[in-house]
Amino acid sequence: MYDAAEQPVRLPITLSTSADIRVLALGGEIDADNVGLLREAMRIDGRESSKLVLDLGAVTFMDSSTINVLALANRHATAAGGWLRMAALTEPVQRVIELVGLDTIITCYPTLPEALADAV
Repeated sequence: MYDAAEQPVRLPITLSTSADIRVLALGGEIDADNVGLLREAMRIDGRESSKLVLDLGAVTFMDSSTINVLALANRHATAAGGWLRMAALTEPVQRVIELVGLDTIITCYPTLPEALADAV
């Protein structure tokens, strides 16, 4: 029998590019039910740029599974000669990022334009 409650919650992700930088605009809540979508969107496979900026301006919640995915994505990007940046963190997301110290590993910017300007 089909149970809608067992289906993963969709995560709105919009991909764009700016120069050689992939920009992922995210929205809503990111948790264990949908973090796999983010992991897949950030995948570095040699066909796309290893320079990523995450626009988190519309993200309202982030759990520890997201922190793990971001830390791993940062390692993969760095190993591939690129980097990961985060921009426009909402207050609840910024609080989580700072509590776990991820802001000391991944550079955070107040706005997307600032992240892109510093990334070139």
